[in-house]
Amino acid sequence: MFKLDPIVISGREVLPLVEGGKGINVSNGESSGAWAAAGGVATFSGVNADNYDENGDLIPMIYHTKTRSERHGELIAFGIKGAIAQARIAHDISGGNGRLHMNVLWEMGGAEEILEGALQGAKGLIHGVTCGAGMPYRVAEIAAKYGVYYYPIVSSARAFRALWKRAYNKYGQLLGGVVYEDPWLAGGHNGLSNSENPEKPEPPYARVRDLRATMRECGVADAVPIFMAGGVWALKEWSDWIGNPELGAIAFQFGTRPLLTQESPISAAWKHRLLTLEPGDVLLHRFSPTGFYSSAVKNDFIIELVDRSHRQIAFSSEAMGDHVAELPIGARKRIVWVTPHDKEQALAWVAAGFTEALRTPENTLVFVDAEKAEEIRKDQVDCMGCLSQCAFSNWAQNEAGTTGKKADPRSFCIQKTLQNIGHGGDVENELMFAGHNAYRFASDPFYANGFIPTVRQLVERMAIGE
Repeated sequence: MFKLDPIVISGREVLPLVEGGKGINVSNGESSGAWAAAGGVATFSGVNADNYDENGDLIPMIYHTKTRSERHGELIAFGIKGAIAQARIAHDISGGNGRLHMNVLWEMGGAEEILEGALQGAKGLIHGVTCGAGMPYRVAEIAAKYGVYYYPIVSSARAFRALWKRAYNKYGQLLGGVVYEDPWLAGGHNGLSNSENPEKPEPPYARVRDLRATMRECGVADAVPIFMAGGVWALKEWSDWIGNPELGAIAFQFGTRPLLTQESPISAAWKHRLLTLEPGDVLLHRFSPTGFYSSAVKNDFIIELVDRSHRQIAFSSEAMGDHVAELPIGARKRIVWVTPHDKEQALAWVAAGFTEALRTPENTLVFVDAEKAEEIRKDQVDCMGCLSQCAFSNWAQNEAGTTGKKADPRSFCIQKTLQNIGHGGDVENELMFAGHNAYRFASDPFYANGFIPTVRQLVERMAIGE
């Protein structure tokens, strides 16, 4: 019979079942508090988390200032207040059970300020900080300042070695664990490097074994757990990992399964959509304005981005090489030079209604219809700096406030779409992150006849290996 023993995480013995943090408002205080109350490790999102007024009503994130830099300041203030609010809710619901972690993305705008503000404002309520989407060198220093454990999210032993050598070796006593996020199977943003093939996934065992070996070389004890994240569904399928001396202490992180619980804040339409997914319905793609790979459901939102990128041709500002055909673009019909074949293709797209040619940073043109072009331009203008640097709007968190590159119309405003879907938006026309095993909802007998468990029921199910 499958048996899952507790291990020590963030200073307390708990079930090695970890709720993966899902950004904006998908892992909130209610879902996380319930997870901790069930004896596991809960993770609420500290990425632009929701806040509420004195009546318990949602405070909408409406920006009142004019410039990007000013809106960026408003976003940071929203983020701190929201993270504190969610930490308090989770703490109250947990009843002091389990452990409560906060998840931040290092590449989010104002990450350091929001993390410090949340740890100060919710002092004593947060036991650990998980952080990925970049190389979070300073997360250890910030966590240590407030006496909480830190959990870097990495996808390779090499990434952990770099973090340890540069910063973490000074704060080794508060390294609570290392999250290994499978770059091919995890939902949301993935840590695929340029040396890895997105179409050739590598089995996780050898990579996690290498990660443990590197941790040992750095002097990290085997009792410091590795969280296996991405592609985990039923622990009976991972029994050879548990108690395995090659791997040391292991915990398992679940991002997708907690979406489908009664306490999960996502909409009923989103939950229903999860129950209908089939193998291959989640796409690993690179449309995110972060520049990272990410995994999301192939709904109309993703399909439009795929189609948009296909309606793309190279151009030059003067005739050169094969670019000998004139193509007038824009309201002023300015001439650019393209190949004769690409001119034929462009004219066909225009005839089909994709009349607007938008320039990209790589000297290409993408063709969209007038409505989409207007949406793209408005979203770029409305940028509030939700990332440290954004390919879509060309915002960067620096003195100039820009990446120095042209804004990229092949991407999208990630803050806008995640806020929309998190607050009941159309599940076909917003970004819907999910792990690649999400199709298993449809075949797992636990969810038969549309059954949606409570968080406690799900944790109890996981604890017996199912």
